[in-house]
Amino acid sequence: MAKVSEKLMVYCLVAIFVVIAMVEGAKGATICNIPSSWLNLCRPAVTGRYPPPPTKQCCLLIKHADLNCLCNFKDALPAFNINPSRAFALPKKCKYNLHIPPKCR
Repeated sequence: MAKVSEKLMVYCLVAIFVVIAMVEGAKGATICNIPSSWLNLCRPAVTGRYPPPPTKQCCLLIKHADLNCLCNFKDALPAFNINPSRAFALPKKCKYNLHIPPKCR
């Protein structure tokens, strides 16, 4: 039961962030140190059956992302067609030695 409540809370948080991003629009809301308008820079590298390597722009984004914060959204990523394993593999693919929280590996 607690797992269901936790997932529901994560989905609600993601929904809130999406709404904030839509409302803030031109102001450019930031989620986990990532400007919402830049979120699609990494989408090709974390979606699909055979994703391409991350672009330089995606890697720059990952370098500044708050991975602990992003970890809180791990369970919600599939709802956006994002493979969590691929998303949290980006730092390594970008050749960054960033700490990935154990619960996100």
